[in-house]
Order: sequence, then C-alpha cells, then structure tokens
Amino acid sequence: MIRYSLVCEAGHGFESWFPSADSFDAQAARGLVTCPVCDSARVAKGLMAPNLARTDRARAPVPAEAAPVPAPSPSALPMVAEPERRLRAMLRAVREQVAASAEHVGARFPEEARKIHYGEGKERAIYGQASPEEARALIDEGIDVAPLPVMPDDRN
Repeated sequence: MIRYSLVCEAGHGFESWFPSADSFDAQAARGLVTCPVCDSARVAKGLMAPNLARTDRARAPVPAEAAPVPAPSPSALPMVAEPERRLRAMLRAVREQVAASAEHVGARFPEEARKIHYGEGKERAIYGQASPEEARALIDEGIDVAPLPVMPDDRN
C-alpha cells in the first residue's frame, strides 16, 4: 500500500491510499480519484516526505497502557479555507431556512408544485425531490423552482 498526498485543481489537499503507484495512475485517469471537498476529479500528487525506516537502531517499545491520541476536531483541520467555510455556512443556513419555513412533500414535489401553480392546491412554500427531467418540465410550464444546495457533507 502507498499513501499519496493529493491536491485538486482548487488547491484542496487530502490523502488517499492505493495498492500501488500504477493503481493510482489508472484510477486517476478514469476520474475515480476525487477531492472530498469539491468533488473535482482533476487531482495531482502533492509534495510528500518519504517515510523511511531506520535500521541502525532498535525501536523503542510501545507501552501497553499508552493513552489513545484523540482525533483533531474538524475546526482544527486546515482542509477547508475560511472563505469556503463561510460559504458552506451560508448554504447550510439557506437549507435550514427552507426546511423551517416550507413543507417537505418528498417525491410528490412535481405534483404539488403543479397543483399550487394551477390553483388546485393550497398556496404554500414546499420543497422535495424531483428528477432533472421533472424539474425541466416544471420550468417549461412556467412554474418557478430552484434547487437546494447540496453540501459536500451530504454525500458522505
């Protein structure tokens, strides 16, 4: 196994493990290696320091009752720059505002949007799911729809 430090075209740094250098090259060429922050498939190897084992001295024993090292808090990780962190907070606030002030109608969204538009249903703010084709059909009918932003965390 080999660990690579990777960087996407937007400058986001991250690490990933691969069985071999050829495996990384093949996956990257097929667009399978993507940035966990922006989902870009334009990824390159970053600078890495080699991890070499020393053979001139014995390793120190690890104490059996060694305390586990706590994971760093997400805010301590430098993966996301401050402007992007603010943008994500704003997008999350938009989603939360919609969820708090509109009715979730799920997969019935296209049907409910049409009923409201044509005066057959109670006028109210709604949100839910629609396929790209359903959304296009609503727009073609003159029904105002807008997608809610998908947060990178929503994909994990």
